[in-house]
Amino acid sequence: MNKEAAKELMLKMADDALIYGHRLSEWTGIGPILEEDIAFSSISQDKVGHAWQLYQLLEVDFGTPNPDQMGFERKENEYKCSRLNEFYTRDYAFALIRHFFMDHAEFIRYSLLRASSYEALAQLAKKVRGEIKYHVLHADTWIKKLGTATEESHSRMQAALNEAFPYALGIFEPGPFEQELIDSGIFIGEEQLRAEWLDEIRPLIEESGLQLPSTTNAEMGGRSGYHSDDLAPLLEEMSEVVRSDPEASW
Repeated sequence: MNKEAAKELMLKMADDALIYGHRLSEWTGIGPILEEDIAFSSISQDKVGHAWQLYQLLEVDFGTPNPDQMGFERKENEYKCSRLNEFYTRDYAFALIRHFFMDHAEFIRYSLLRASSYEALAQLAKKVRGEIKYHVLHADTWIKKLGTATEESHSRMQAALNEAFPYALGIFEPGPFEQELIDSGIFIGEEQLRAEWLDEIRPLIEESGLQLPSTTNAEMGGRSGYHSDDLAPLLEEMSEVVRSDPEASW
């Protein structure tokens, strides 16, 4: 197994889950209805849990720092999350569209990873995929409801879709070890993942009365440590407790 390739793949997956989970948690208490407060809070907990499991596996198999250090004590440019997950938003339409794009991508990624030659990652993928299945069902339900409900809801969902789509394409930003991942059977690669994702989401978007933008321009950079202005304040907030007592045992 190519360890550097596997490490890079898992780190971006873990960082995506951690940052995305924290952004979902920001809707707790301000969602449009109580059930959606609960839903986003629950999904948020799952995402942070997925991040922790990946960081733990990185520590055990690759000797990285422990999950708390990886999650809360790195510099901004050391995170490899996609830029889609970084944005602070109080627009529920954007939050739902991001949820839809991200969870379909994660579901397919973990589905493919069940066949990974890296056995520990394959076993983790089987477990995590079962949880993400319900995240996808939640996203699909609300995309269809709001895409076809009223003229206003349709307009707001389409506007959010148009804004988020280039950043969603950035989820599939290729890493420096794409060919090594493919050759060693660890993962099928970002290009194939993107193709399967587009095939899956396109009919769902159409069923929701929405239209997928024609652009193929992806907003990339996150995987290489080049992030939006929204990430630094989030990391500052996330690490506040750790920084208050660096010697504490969490």
